Amino acid sequence: MDTVLTTTVDSCKPNNTDIASPTGNGTVFTIQDTHHIPSTVVAAPDATLGRHLARRLVQIGVGDVFSVPGDFNLTLLDHLIAEQGLNNVGCCNELNAGYAADGYARAHGVGACVVTFTVGGLSVLNAIAGAYSENLPVICIVGGPNTNDYGTNRILHHTIGLPDFSQELRCFQTITCCQAIVNNLEDAHEQIDRAIATALKESKPFKSSVTFLLSNKLGLEAAVDAAVNFLNKSVKPVMIGGPKLRSTNASAAFVELADACGYAFAVMPSAKGLVPEHHPHFIGTYWGAVGTPFCGEIVESADAYIFAGPIFNDYSSVGYSLLLKKEKAIIVQPDRVVIGNTAAFGCVLMKDFLRELGKKVNKNTTAYENYKRIYVPEGVPAKSEPKEALRVNVLFQHIQRMLSPETAVIAETGDSWFNCQKLKLPEGCGYEFQMQYGSIGWSVGATLGYAQSDPKKRVIACIGDGSFQVTAQDVSTMIRCGQKSILFLINNGGYTIEVEIHDGPYNVIKNWNYTGLVDAICNGEGNCWTTKVYCEEDLIEAIEIANGEKKDSLCFIEVIVHKDDTSKELLEWGSRVSSANSRPPNPQ
Repeated sequence: MDTVLTTTVDSCKPNNTDIASPTGNGTVFTIQDTHHIPSTVVAAPDATLGRHLARRLVQIGVGDVFSVPGDFNLTLLDHLIAEQGLNNVGCCNELNAGYAADGYARAHGVGACVVTFTVGGLSVLNAIAGAYSENLPVICIVGGPNTNDYGTNRILHHTIGLPDFSQELRCFQTITCCQAIVNNLEDAHEQIDRAIATALKESKPFKSSVTFLLSNKLGLEAAVDAAVNFLNKSVKPVMIGGPKLRSTNASAAFVELADACGYAFAVMPSAKGLVPEHHPHFIGTYWGAVGTPFCGEIVESADAYIFAGPIFNDYSSVGYSLLLKKEKAIIVQPDRVVIGNTAAFGCVLMKDFLRELGKKVNKNTTAYENYKRIYVPEGVPAKSEPKEALRVNVLFQHIQRMLSPETAVIAETGDSWFNCQKLKLPEGCGYEFQMQYGSIGWSVGATLGYAQSDPKKRVIACIGDGSFQVTAQDVSTMIRCGQKSILFLINNGGYTIEVEIHDGPYNVIKNWNYTGLVDAICNGEGNCWTTKVYCEEDLIEAIEIANGEKKDSLCFIEVIVHKDDTSKELLEWGSRVSSANSRPPNPQ
C-alpha cells in the first residue's frame, strides 16, 4: 500500500471544496475554490484537487466514504465517485455518517466521511469527538464556500449569519490532532498529505512504509531492565490489556509477552476483542465489581500488574472503585512507561517495550494457577416455562451460540455493554463498543460502517430502544447497501442505563412499532426481514430463520422484555457511578 507521504504530479482545477479531516486524534483541512494551476505542477487532463484527495483516500485503504450531500460539497462528491476503488455511501444524516466512518475505521484501520459546510460540519462533530476519544483515524471532509467569499464581509447560508467563516474550524480544533485550510494550489497537495499523514501517525492503525516514531534505544533498554527487576521480584504478577492496544497496533506484542511470561491476563472492558479470548491464560474482563467472575479477585490480589494502554475513567473504574495500588503497577502508555512510584521512561513505544520485556522476564504462572483453583463455572439461566416472557439472560444465551469467526458483535451503550461483555468470543469473532465516549445511538451508524468494511463478517448488533430512536434512519442505508447484519432491538421501554444511575420520568420514552418502522423504511425495496419476539420459542424460530432462509438479508429482530429486566452488573455499576456522580463538593 502506498504511503500518504508519496509526492504527486497531479494538478488542480477550480474546485469549490472545504476539507476538514478529524481522526482518532483528528485532522482538519480545508480546500476552497482556486483559479490557476501553478507552473511547478505537471497537469494531467483529469487532474483536480478533488481527484488528488480521492486517490489519497484509496491509497491509505479507504474503499467506502460515508456522505451527506450539500451544495458546498457536490462538486467534490463528483470527483470522489469518479475515482476507481472509492465507493460513496450516502447516509441519512451527518451524525450517522460520522458513526459509520467510526465503525469502518474499527474494522478497516481508517475511515472517511464527507459533509457540507458548517450546517453539516457541526452536525458531525459529536461522531468525530467519539472517534477522537477512541483513538480512531476518521477523516472528515467538509465542503466549503468559494474562496472569493472570504474576507468580503458577505453573509452566506449554512453559517450562523456572520461573515467570519472560521467557526466550524475552531470547533474541530479541540477534537482533532491537525487542522489545515487549503485555499490555494501552491501547497494544497502538501497540506492534504500532511493532514492525512498526521491522522495515521497519531493512531497508527496499520502498517505503513514510513516509520513515524522510533523508541529511544537507551530509554527502551532502561525501561525493560527496570520492569524485569520489578516483575521478577513479585510472586503473582498479572497483565491487563487496555483500549490503546488498538491505536498502537500492540495487540500481537501483548500476546507475545503473555506467551513468554505465563502470567494470567485480562482486558479492561473497552479492550474486549483486542486480544484473543481463546488464549489458555485469558481470565476475562477486569472491570472491578462488575467484571468477569474471579477475574477482579486475581488482579486486585496480585503483587504486580502490567496495564498496557489503559484508560481509567469513571466508567471503566466503576465510579473510581477499583482496588489498585500505584506502587504495584507498571503503566505502559503509547510512548511512555511508568513503573510503580519509582521511575518513568519517555520515548518508549508500547509495542517495542512489550516485545523486549517478553525476551527477558522470568516465566511465572502463579496467578493463573490461583485462578484455576478458585474458578467455578458460570451457571446457565433458569429454563423458561412454555411461552414465558423472554428474559434478557436467555436472549444472550442464544446470541452466544450464534457467534463464530464469521461474525462480529456491536454493543450499544446501555445494558448491552454488560451483557455483551459476558459473551465468549470465538477466535476471529469481532467485537466493538464505544465506552470512553458512550454516545447513545452510536451503534446504528457503527454497524453500517463495520458491515460495509468487512462484508465477509455478519454483524450482530445489540441495540436498546432508546438508543435506536436517536439514529434509526440509517437502517435505510444498510438496506440500500445490501447488508446482511442481524439487529437485535431490545425493547424495554426506556433508557435503562440511566434508570440505574438516576431514575426519573425523563427516562421513559414513547414506544414505537419498531418492526413496522423498519418495514416502512424498506418499503418493498431491498432485502430486509423483520419480526417481534416475546418468548424463547419465538426467539429460537427467529434465529433459525435469520441464519437460514434469510441469511443473505438484513434481519431486524425486535425483542420485547420487561422494563426492569437488567443484568446484575448494570445494577451494581449504576449504583457506584451514581455515588461518584453525586459526591458533594470538596470544601474550599
